[in-house]
Amino acid sequence: MNTLTISNARSMALLCAGAATLAACGSTDDASTEAMPETVEMPADAALEPVAEEPVADPDALVAPTDAAASTPDTGAAQQAGDAAAQVAAEAAAVAEAADDSEGE
Repeated sequence: MNTLTISNARSMALLCAGAATLAACGSTDDASTEAMPETVEMPADAALEPVAEEPVADPDALVAPTDAAASTPDTGAAQQAGDAAAQVAAEAAAVAEAADDSEGE
């Protein structure tokens, strides 16, 4: 009975990947025609054309918020996260110190 081993499976996978790679490279397009200066320079020339549209002012850009609560950040959640991080750091330092003490014995 013929069984498929891991090395045979790897060889088969590499063979299939190589075949797929070669199949993808089978294009008959000539790369030299795509890189002609006319086609390469065209997008740069389009970017240098003058802009015909005028800028538009945003009337809401400089309006102050009317609700003070909307502009005040909530520091409670940040404080809780900071306290939790400090507690975890203290616990980690205690564990590391205990590990150093046990190795010295």
